Amino acid sequence: MKTESPERIHILIADDHFTVLEGLAAIIARQPDMQVTGQAGDGEEALALWKTTQPDICLLDLRMPKLDGVTVTESIRALDHSARVIVLTTYDTDNDILRAIRAGAKAYLLKDSRREDLLDCIRRVYRGETFITPTLVEKLASGLSVEPLTGRELDVLTLLASGLSNKEIGTRLCITETTVKSHLRAIFSKLNVLSRTEAVTAANKRGLIQI
Repeated sequence: MKTESPERIHILIADDHFTVLEGLAAIIARQPDMQVTGQAGDGEEALALWKTTQPDICLLDLRMPKLDGVTVTESIRALDHSARVIVLTTYDTDNDILRAIRAGAKAYLLKDSRREDLLDCIRRVYRGETFITPTLVEKLASGLSVEPLTGRELDVLTLLASGLSNKEIGTRLCITETTVKSHLRAIFSKLNVLSRTEAVTAANKRGLIQI
């Protein structure tokens, strides 16, 4: 008696590292219930392929050329609110996680996860579930408990990380040195730090700035 083949989950993969892309495609292709319908090396290509292939799952790297994973996720979800996106990345800062979830990603997984966890994640998201590991949930909760920085405070922090003095920051932003100091006090309080170096380190760990 002939048995029916299992329903296949059609998956689009996007990653700007060819070795990672090739490895993911090989792992997925070996699964009897999965099929790779497209491979993209940047965000623009991923969005274009999604429009033409309409996959069940889109497996996205977070940081890619042309369009990043968050922008691609937002664009896909704008076209189809039921679209299922999994972010697969090396970045685990609370800001990165929060941005991806707010954009509509159904799962957030790190690239050093076990193969079994990746496959389980794909199947669960396909069934309509969400998937974030307990460690990342804890990190996300920690980030949400921190009062967010304002746009101007982020500007000051970014220039601070570049090594500029208070006077130089003020000149760059067209504000007084006293105002810069006021912003720094607010930044220190929100990040629960005592020094400029600690502020930059804490902000980098949370994904607020990149150094």
